[in-house]
Amino acid sequence: MKRNTNLLEKRKDFVKGYINNNQEKQMKLIVAELSERLFLSERTIYNIINQ
Repeated sequence: MKRNTNLLEKRKDFVKGYINNNQEKQMKLIVAELSERLFLSERTIYNIINQ
């Protein structure tokens, strides 16, 4: 299934913005919160962060 690139970019921007706004928290906690909010796996979130 091909995903809309616009939606992927919005998701990447949201993840990066969320990390910047919550820098005082531990990365593991941030990833868990994003996983619950976006219904993504932790592995997917780490892949977005590493890009």
